[in-house]
Amino acid sequence: MSKKRVVIGMSGGVDSSVAAWMLKEQGYEVIGLFMKNWEDDDDSEYCSSRVDWIDAASVADVVGVDIEAVNFAAEYKDRVFAEFLREYQAGRTPNPDVLCNAEIKFKAFLDHAMKLGADLIATGHYARVRERDGRFELLKALDHTKDQSYFLHRLNQAQLSRTLFPLGEIPKTEVRAIAERLGLPNAKKKDSTGICFIGERPFREFLNRYLSYQPGPMKTADGKTVGEHVGLSFYTLGQRKGIGVGGIKEYKNADGSNDAWYVARKDVASNTLYIVQGHDHPWLLSPTLAADQASWIAGAPPAAGRLSAKTRYRQADVACSLAAQDGQHFTLAFDEPQWAVTPGQSAVLYDGEICLGGGIIASAGA
Repeated sequence: MSKKRVVIGMSGGVDSSVAAWMLKEQGYEVIGLFMKNWEDDDDSEYCSSRVDWIDAASVADVVGVDIEAVNFAAEYKDRVFAEFLREYQAGRTPNPDVLCNAEIKFKAFLDHAMKLGADLIATGHYARVRERDGRFELLKALDHTKDQSYFLHRLNQAQLSRTLFPLGEIPKTEVRAIAERLGLPNAKKKDSTGICFIGERPFREFLNRYLSYQPGPMKTADGKTVGEHVGLSFYTLGQRKGIGVGGIKEYKNADGSNDAWYVARKDVASNTLYIVQGHDHPWLLSPTLAADQASWIAGAPPAAGRLSAKTRYRQADVACSLAAQDGQHFTLAFDEPQWAVTPGQSAVLYDGEICLGGGIIASAGA
């Protein structure tokens, strides 16, 4: 019987490299695919795709798998980057990794892999897939500190049925140890951070090139103007650094100390940025949220009731109730008010280990 063919996305990072080796050990015929998703200003200073391709090809050589590079820059620009800019222009804070997984890694990549005769695709994400009664479930990784199911919540049954996540069962420490043991050239390579197409470059400088923006008033909760913002797109709710207000004298505490200021609201209609003082200011706490663009892994929304949710990636699950939902929209009520719930980010729902899906936060109730 011929081996099943798996096409794995190899980024040049240690996770996808070890995942490729694991698949080969499990008896699959493995083909590596390196995706180039950005080329507007692909210089070595910020965009490391040339280095990453060399790393991926070197690993493929050591592991003993074929690898090819494929350019998805046009698809990425149309499907991910254009949406990213639209959201920022509207004053929201999008998560391009969620969109990239839904539109590129599990759509354009999956289509390309099928043309290569793949039975299955694989990535180096930390997550798990389980088949139960003919349905496919997305589960959290066993290593909860690395779990990436949050970024994968828009996957559907057709995509999950063809996907393997080899790293879902093992901790990151073991991945590093395997890479060292195999002598992989990227065993000590740092994990990539930040948004893929921005790399390590200054974020504001990058957005400057693509967005039109208008400075406007910066006000406190009581409506007092205390400064000027440089453009609403450049701020995110809960932001503390880089607001540029410093110590406003009349807002000092009785002992002369000064609570930190936070971005709390954006009024796009009047181009006003509202800031508040103190981490626990009521404007930063939301007992409810409304989301749209809902996507459910099972193909239909879960029943209303008790679940848990994340409103940002690096957050512990929080208890909530799923209230009204109609196809594309749903609302959540939290047991405890949540801090800096940010429109444009994803609200992702869980039933224990099972990721049910989620949507894009449209508004948060104060």
